[in-house]
Amino acid sequence: MADSDDVFGARPLRQEATHEIGQRLDSLSVEDLIEHLEILRAEVLRLEADLVQKRVSRHAAEQIFGSPQEKSR
Repeated sequence: MADSDDVFGARPLRQEATHEIGQRLDSLSVEDLIEHLEILRAEVLRLEADLVQKRVSRHAAEQIFGSPQEKSR
């Protein structure tokens, strides 16, 4: 087993993939692009789930306090 300081026996550490909107894609491999798509799909799911929760909260508040449109009349 290689020592953690042994650069010859250890596999290079891979950085966790991140995606920056608008970043250049020409240097990414097919595998990298797939990984970026997975990251973005997971982010879309996270945003959609949060949107649903906020809509539920807003609806509950409007049931109690009325909607902002009703108050402006």
